[in-house]
Amino acid sequence: MAREMDTLAGNTLQEAEAVKGSGPRYKQMLKLLWKSKTGTVGAMIFTVICLVALFAPFIATHNPAELDPLLRLKPPVWMDGGMSAHLLGTDNLGRDIFSRLVYGTRVSLIVGIGAVLVSGAIGAVLGLISGYYGKWASAIIMRTADAFLSIPSILLMLVVLAVVGPGLTTLIFVIGLTNWVSYARVMRGEVLSIKERDFVKAARAVGSRNGRIILKHILPNVVSSFIILSGMNVATTILMEASLSFLGLGIKPPDVSWGGMLSDGRQYIATSWWVATFPGAAITITVLGVIFLGDWLRDVLDPRMQTRE
Repeated sequence: MAREMDTLAGNTLQEAEAVKGSGPRYKQMLKLLWKSKTGTVGAMIFTVICLVALFAPFIATHNPAELDPLLRLKPPVWMDGGMSAHLLGTDNLGRDIFSRLVYGTRVSLIVGIGAVLVSGAIGAVLGLISGYYGKWASAIIMRTADAFLSIPSILLMLVVLAVVGPGLTTLIFVIGLTNWVSYARVMRGEVLSIKERDFVKAARAVGSRNGRIILKHILPNVVSSFIILSGMNVATTILMEASLSFLGLGIKPPDVSWGGMLSDGRQYIATSWWVATFPGAAITITVLGVIFLGDWLRDVLDPRMQTRE
């Protein structure tokens, strides 16, 4: 009898998902992606960025840390004085800008995705606990979230990084540990709504444990919100990494960061514009691509944003 009731609860969940217009299947998503101009552009940019990061050693023409003072501040190949060996010119230390841009793609993606995974995991767990159990658990978690919100995240990260020291792994965890609040609040709001639905009440009636209810009946219903929020936060995290690296508290040399490249080229912006312009353009294009893709994911996965033909 218990198994039959649990199956009924699962069927009710599926019916509820069908009623609210759950995310389309794989082929339907590809079709919707092709119809969306911004989604298509975002997917193309993000795919290219991922491919560049994956095949960076084969794409880069030079060692990104190789110094050549005799070739410092060489302009791009299409300008007078440019060299075919350095397509986008060189920086103040004679390093090839194109190769540094290629390797900087890796850092941006690793930090962007890694920090989102850390903050998402922490925020999702705390949001599920807060929304499902309520009472003292919710009070403690939400008051902690309020305390984090009262402190500017960039200031908190600057203080922690100044004490701990910069580095790739440190940067991922510092950004992740300071940006979990949005996930916790969104997950809590979703859980508060879902736990009052009939399929959750049916699962409780047959004696299902709280952990089983959360994993089997509630978690699948909040995954779309998690994906939407994560997609948008990747863009924010990439900007945070670039900002911290620009200030000297992000990625340490010889690792390459677009923010660090901007910092190196700021004093040459009037005479050698390419040193800062190309990494700035890379940040802008990447962030725009992620935002476009995130907007499309929101339109597809959030039933409240879907337009019915």
